[in-house]
Amino acid sequence: MSVPRRHFLLASLAGTLALRPFGILEAAPRLPDDPFTLGVASGAPRPDSVVIWTRLAPKPLEGGGMPETPVAVDWQVAEDESFRRIVRKGRAVAEPASAHAVHVTVTGLRPARWYWYRFRVGRAASPVGRTRTAAAPGMTGDLRFAYASCQQYEQGYYAAYAELARRDLDFVVHLGDYIYESSWGSRHVRKHQGGIPTTLPEFRERYALYRLDPDLQAAHAAFPWLSIWDDHEVANDYADDRSPAMADRDQFLKVRAAAYQAYYEHMPLPPAARPRGPSAVIYDRYRFGDMASVILLDDRQYRSPHACLTGRSASPRADCPDRLREDRTMLGAEQEAWLDRALAGTRTRWTVIAQQTLMAERDLDPGDGHGYWMDGWDGYAAGRRRLLDGISAHRVANPVVIGGDVHAFFAADLKRDFHDEKAEVIATEFCGTSITSEGPNAKGIATVRAKNPHIRYARGDKRGFATVSLRSGHCAVDFEAVENEKERRSPVSRIASFVCLDGRPGVQEA
Repeated sequence: MSVPRRHFLLASLAGTLALRPFGILEAAPRLPDDPFTLGVASGAPRPDSVVIWTRLAPKPLEGGGMPETPVAVDWQVAEDESFRRIVRKGRAVAEPASAHAVHVTVTGLRPARWYWYRFRVGRAASPVGRTRTAAAPGMTGDLRFAYASCQQYEQGYYAAYAELARRDLDFVVHLGDYIYESSWGSRHVRKHQGGIPTTLPEFRERYALYRLDPDLQAAHAAFPWLSIWDDHEVANDYADDRSPAMADRDQFLKVRAAAYQAYYEHMPLPPAARPRGPSAVIYDRYRFGDMASVILLDDRQYRSPHACLTGRSASPRADCPDRLREDRTMLGAEQEAWLDRALAGTRTRWTVIAQQTLMAERDLDPGDGHGYWMDGWDGYAAGRRRLLDGISAHRVANPVVIGGDVHAFFAADLKRDFHDEKAEVIATEFCGTSITSEGPNAKGIATVRAKNPHIRYARGDKRGFATVSLRSGHCAVDFEAVENEKERRSPVSRIASFVCLDGRPGVQEA
């Protein structure tokens, strides 16, 4: 279904459309301000269902501004933007314990279709969102999505999201660092409110600040999202129950519990991702017809402590025998076993593994020695090898790994032995840059390109996102860069394009 995207976005974000009536809510509260300040979103697309989200927050930066009582929220899903063909409707309850966030799993939908949705409380109507269900097994058809990460609020505007919202996509994958707990970088164009969050109210306020951005709201309203977290949603460089910034394990787990709860409250996640204290399961698998399987991983919650730099930040480059130990894991034993089963069960033309960071080995030492970043896969080499072994053993069709975190564009060939230029290429990797967060300098990128021949492309001076187009015969990946993230309406242009051919892993320039 072709949709005039500019018309849709302007209409949906207005929030004051002449909508067909929902009906009157019993005992609906009279709110002095618009409760839908944070917009709407959708996610977790299946062939017959999707999750729709909103949060009631008339005063989003003042604790939300809602009464400490449950509030009924009506919702509707339609086959058309004007809501003449409503196919599902109902009522949800926004609870104060969840910051009056609403997650509705809408079932009974048809596969591979666009739908429109909206919410209402009393006389207040939400913006209109648009979403799409996944194709069902047996269905064929091209698939197109974008992926993004690392959107430090202070370091730039979200011009990348304004452009992304105008694209012809089926869904968006967010690979982590949706918020930043800390203030860093230079040439700030706007500011966080408050210090580093450690409590649930503080994390809620940080999410509300980011969610108020109209370009981020537009990208959420335009497509369903698949979302995973990285470290800055909690604390920089944390590993399982350890944080370089907090020595007390029990205290850190309290912070992690608050952070996970706030993440769930502000993202269109399925019920299975609801946290239980400091634990939450966000790894999952989604199938889009016979074209693609998308496997989402969590490389933060279960990983081994950092090697080589115990108790310190993982930022300095290092090398030591400990990083090669067989028992070291990025994903944890349970998730590794789940991933192996998922890889064994793929039955689609393409298999996309969505994880947080660069998977390819990245030697950062400009000299004759070796230096690696312990927070990335180089600090968990055995875990990376097991993942690649699983891809090979199960003969996974056309594996493509996507990542973010490192604030640079990379395209790489993934191998068991990165030091052997003749080693078999197991999978193809495309790592996207950040939406706004500052990237590595030119000297660092030059070192990476000189010492890592399996990294076929590297560029760190641009912010933006990547798009992926999947067809039966090939996968096309485009790197899209913002001209200047410090400008609110900066243009976006394509700076590189690549293809992967069916049955032939490895990076090829388009």
